[in-house]
Amino acid sequence: MKTVKRTLLAGLGMMLIWSCVLPAADIPLPEHPRPDFQRSDWVNLNGAWDFRFDAENQGIDQEWFNASAPYEMTITVPFSWGSKLSGVEDQADIGWYRRSITVPEDWKGKRVFLVVGACDWHTTAWLDSHRLGEHQGGYTPFEFDLTEHVAAGKSHRLVLRVDDTPHPFKLEGKQGYGRAAGIWQTVYLEARPQVALETVHFTPDVDGQQAHVTAELDQPAPEPMTLELQIAGRPAPVTQKIAQGTQEVKLSVAMERPRLWSLEDPHLYDVRAQLKGQTTGTDSVATYFGMRKISVGKLPGTDYPYVMLNDKPVYLELTLDQAYHPDGYYTFPSDAFMRDEILRTRNIGLNGQRIHIKVEIPRKLYWADKLGVLIMADVPNSWGPPDEKARVETEFALRGMIKRDYNHPAIFSWVNFNETWGLFSERRRYTRDTQAWVASIYRLTKQLDPTRLVEDNSPCNYDHVETDLNSWHAYLPGYGWREFLENVCKNTYPGSTWNYIGGRAQDGDPMFNSECGNVWGYEGSAGDIDWSWDYHIMINEFRRHPKICGWLYTEHHDVINEWNGYWRYDRSEKYTGLPDIVDGMTLNDFHNPFYLAMERELCSTVKPGQVVDVPVYASFMTDRPIEGDLTMEVSMYGWNTLGAKETYAQDKRAISYRPWMNEDLPPLLVKMPDHSALAVLAVALKTPGGDVLHRNFTTYLVTDGASPRDETVGRRNEATRIVRFEPDTFSDAQWSLKQWNVLGGLKVNGAGAGYFEYRIAWPEGLDVEKVEQAVLKMELSAKQLFGKDREGAARQEGDFMRGEGTHDPSLNRNAYPMTDETLFPSRVAISLCGKPLGTFELPDDSADHRGILSWHSQKRDRYLREAGSFGVLVDASIPTEALRQAFEQKELVIRLSVDESLPGGLAIYGERFGRYPVDPTLVFALSD
Repeated sequence: MKTVKRTLLAGLGMMLIWSCVLPAADIPLPEHPRPDFQRSDWVNLNGAWDFRFDAENQGIDQEWFNASAPYEMTITVPFSWGSKLSGVEDQADIGWYRRSITVPEDWKGKRVFLVVGACDWHTTAWLDSHRLGEHQGGYTPFEFDLTEHVAAGKSHRLVLRVDDTPHPFKLEGKQGYGRAAGIWQTVYLEARPQVALETVHFTPDVDGQQAHVTAELDQPAPEPMTLELQIAGRPAPVTQKIAQGTQEVKLSVAMERPRLWSLEDPHLYDVRAQLKGQTTGTDSVATYFGMRKISVGKLPGTDYPYVMLNDKPVYLELTLDQAYHPDGYYTFPSDAFMRDEILRTRNIGLNGQRIHIKVEIPRKLYWADKLGVLIMADVPNSWGPPDEKARVETEFALRGMIKRDYNHPAIFSWVNFNETWGLFSERRRYTRDTQAWVASIYRLTKQLDPTRLVEDNSPCNYDHVETDLNSWHAYLPGYGWREFLENVCKNTYPGSTWNYIGGRAQDGDPMFNSECGNVWGYEGSAGDIDWSWDYHIMINEFRRHPKICGWLYTEHHDVINEWNGYWRYDRSEKYTGLPDIVDGMTLNDFHNPFYLAMERELCSTVKPGQVVDVPVYASFMTDRPIEGDLTMEVSMYGWNTLGAKETYAQDKRAISYRPWMNEDLPPLLVKMPDHSALAVLAVALKTPGGDVLHRNFTTYLVTDGASPRDETVGRRNEATRIVRFEPDTFSDAQWSLKQWNVLGGLKVNGAGAGYFEYRIAWPEGLDVEKVEQAVLKMELSAKQLFGKDREGAARQEGDFMRGEGTHDPSLNRNAYPMTDETLFPSRVAISLCGKPLGTFELPDDSADHRGILSWHSQKRDRYLREAGSFGVLVDASIPTEALRQAFEQKELVIRLSVDESLPGGLAIYGERFGRYPVDPTLVFALSD
């Protein structure tokens, strides 16, 4: 049985027993919330609290803090009201919490504090009807001193009133995704001696092989005291005398041959900090720090400024982390979930996250420290004008965030503002006065923490004022990245005014993309689509532009208005389809220090037999030692117009490797197959020992035009008659929900139950007696009726980040939901002239990288039309009886039916849409 507190005594009150002695599974988030600042004497107050709303703001006048006040609801702390995990629906802006607390007997003689990790927004506390105080702010910890009002072993009544009334100046970030109303981080009791440590900050000095320590006491030392630091791995503690009256102490600790914190080896030095006094007792705090250095330097062999970790360039491959949970909003359901959020990032090869306009929960930051993932930490924004109240709120949150999170080595950058949100005055004016204030906040941040980089504003309006990172946002379709990045690089140099406002200019800071993707790259946003196709093109382009020191993809997981996450909102998987195109390829291949980029187009149209010069660019963002040449293995394969997979060519080439190499390699000369096909040109980069470092590919639609409608191929005694027809040439169609065509008939859809029927004239001159075998080939999938395709579908509206809008991921006109764990199956029965050919399972209505032709056929007008959608190749053998009947009636009547038993609809793909270059096709194998 796991306990929260390590020194419990028997016989405590029932509420304390419930809070502290039950299995950890019965207490939400039972772990200590601050691994970076932890005392041993603490009591977790998470769990069930009495609760009531105060819609009329009458609780104070009616003295709801007294024992007689009724509380008719129960809420689960620390989940904000309105979230599913809280158990309480959002009914008002003010809520009251109540529970009993009991201070352990062995805390006698110690001060007792109530600590609230975070509570949004204005909190007032009472203990046994005595008002303890109030706090305003929604993101950082605060506390109330209970010492004079509690008795050890006695039950006390604790009441909190939280007012989360909206105000223009209040920092809310993206709480439209789910309001962080009330308590949203762990609440606990803590025992401290008469004088205690307020903070213990470690500033690593890698060059000097020492750590500089600044410790703050919670009051001036009433007597001479001693600070003792026991650092793991050191044989003896480090001590520092503290003179009476002193409240801050500084010292430096030698760290000979330190084990540096890095992405490969995120080593943490555990520390036991003890504040000792003869009469005041001993305060003991467990903390940790990492020895690492954040700086700016040049990418070797270039003049390009890069972010450096321990004096080595880091090619930043980050993701925007909205840090939301569908059931807990700002609060995650467990520590394991927070750990897994960081692991997800590492496991796909990324090296960092930007915690987006939210001060993150300390335990999640701990896992970033522990597992080696870099963090950019945002200050939340207000949505009103930057008046004095907004400025006070911003500075308060900034100071509290840096004070709390100073020791986290994973954090390498503070982000003060995002996209100028909360900085506009009337008529969206970013005034000179506000610009000056933003510059002052940048300088304040540097003063509070000179060890990290600071972004004044992560901009989408090209409006930096003073910053350590020349960052910018861009959301584009895949085909827009080449031109855009070339312009960005051309306009980046010291003295350039691009990306700056008010006459200010660049000063040689690292140039970094701090938000990118395709989510807002299409008109009205992308909706829920296969993000991986455009992503592939985008990453190819970023790697061809090493002047840009990295990128940050939007985003880690879906939220209610953006469905382009690596994972769904519930963190279930999405599937890119990459392994089905190139064996062994995963997302990690896009995030590898070793990278080979090829064609600027991911699918190019070429002629049969054409010889193509394929450009190859090597981007090796590493100094990994490798003895000998690397090998690039090249293979070309694909599918012909009957859907058969073919191999066209194989080759290999030696690549002379050097660290930090970014350059064009000699092009590959590739001869295309001499017939129509969809070809994949794949490369695998291997070490001298044969280990695969990286995989990539490009594709080619090999064609001379539309495939013949009727042709005979092969020799006389082995001839095959092939008859093709377009998907939209059906003679009849009836569907219970809807029937429609895509891009002029490249694909046809039927939703619900129903059928398509085709009437194909018996091929002229075809002798049925000479047909040895006949097959109908088609690419088919299920067809879901998405929101955008419903008759009279409403338009998406409202500001999603403020909690407005319809939030239907398939309502956006561009949407075609990406393949994921949720299948939408169907079953099609195929007949010819009334004779059954078989029933075929269609597992899903999918869209991902495998829909190469669906992506290739898109118009470049910033709208998408079922991009990435594809099906499975169905071969339906035609029995002799059905052939004879078709011959007699001189017509092949083909019906594809979906009945009510599994009304999953049907999509039929043509040779320019889907996965295979295959029109609906009848294949007749002939005898002599």
